[in-house]
Amino acid sequence: MNIPTPMTYVQDKRTTVQSMIILALLFFVFGLVSWVNTILIPYFQLTLQLTNFQSYLVTFAFYIAYLIMAIPSSFLLNKVGYKRGMMFGLWCMALGAFLFVPAAYGRIYQVFLMGLFLLGVGLAVLQSAANPYVTIVGPIESAAKRMSMVGTGNKLAGVIANLIFAAVVIRESDRVLMKDIEAGNYTGESLQAALDTLIKGVMTPYLILAIALFMFGIIVRYSPLPELDPSVVNKRSAEDENTQKRLWQYPALVLGVVAMFFHVGTQMIALGTSIQYAGTMGESLAGPAQNIPSYTMLLTFLGYFFGIIFIPKYIKQRNALLLAASVNLILSVLIITTSGTVHMLGLTTDISLWYLVMMGLPNALLYAGIWPLAINGLGKYTNMGSAFLVMALCGSAIMPIVYNSFVELHASLPAFLSMKHAYGVLIPCFAYIVWYATWGYRIKSWKRATV
Repeated sequence: MNIPTPMTYVQDKRTTVQSMIILALLFFVFGLVSWVNTILIPYFQLTLQLTNFQSYLVTFAFYIAYLIMAIPSSFLLNKVGYKRGMMFGLWCMALGAFLFVPAAYGRIYQVFLMGLFLLGVGLAVLQSAANPYVTIVGPIESAAKRMSMVGTGNKLAGVIANLIFAAVVIRESDRVLMKDIEAGNYTGESLQAALDTLIKGVMTPYLILAIALFMFGIIVRYSPLPELDPSVVNKRSAEDENTQKRLWQYPALVLGVVAMFFHVGTQMIALGTSIQYAGTMGESLAGPAQNIPSYTMLLTFLGYFFGIIFIPKYIKQRNALLLAASVNLILSVLIITTSGTVHMLGLTTDISLWYLVMMGLPNALLYAGIWPLAINGLGKYTNMGSAFLVMALCGSAIMPIVYNSFVELHASLPAFLSMKHAYGVLIPCFAYIVWYATWGYRIKSWKRATV
């Protein structure tokens, strides 16, 4: 059976271009807020004196909101429409960013987690709206190309998020203070005073961010973005509409949700643990190690240009997904099987760290490849199917904790080796995505797998 062809999209080229520009800006906001978590983890671990497990709750509080809010977001969008839904999402993010101010003033870990959760809730609404919008605003065959185009905004934000955070929040005097704290030069009340000084650096930037998010919500609400009806522009044939009455009767979606879970989870492991992994090799957050996630995001940013140029003109989006997943499967094996000292970009580390960084390049094509394969032909179920894919983004909350459990299993080993071996958790995840890109997306029925 051939893949059903969706109905022709209804937007003219000019409207599509305007929509893509606005959506690219939205994805930039997604990236700016999301990817700064990669430096917030070690930053909060130091300034709030957290254990490894507590530091991973930084990403857990943020991304678990996707699991909790994705389906409610779908109902919200069905009720108020895409544009008003995006405005409400941005306003929720503004509230979450504002909570960083009292949290920093009192150095209260729980309030930080609440702020991160609200940021995640707002992003869940935005992702539920923006991702299917990008998919159905033009032909489904070039959906991965459009995802790559808006993804450049997301990953550009990822490249600069840590750099902005480090420049605005971590002043030069703070770097000296951080090194002294790491060296154990402060204890008791003097330590608490030093930590108070450090953490208050987030107050002004996040207050400005809160105001900017609130204003951007108003701009999106009154922007020229058209309202789309997914039941019209992303439906299968009339026969499929009549025979498939439930969302779980679309195996490609269900299996795609699992693939998305593994993709975002492995991506967060690579990004969220890289600074700590470098720390086991003697590198400090106050030094060049703080830039490691930006290197990963830069490669992802470049990977999106590959998607823009080559998909679908030279390579089908499914083949690009298969290639990218296969490369990351190879890199994940190399991480745990190879060793050797490398001097690069001011860092002296094991080569396995750079294999972790290199995953950023193929990662660009995983998200953009999985989404259109999973959502294709859902018709009236598009919003709900998208909500399930957004729920899968909670992999960024859960997989780092799974990784940490593997680190603790090797706790008897030196910290470097325990983290290195724990990266073995990446292998089955990428193996599954390879299977989905090869066969899983083509399954049309749970009773009999036909293609």
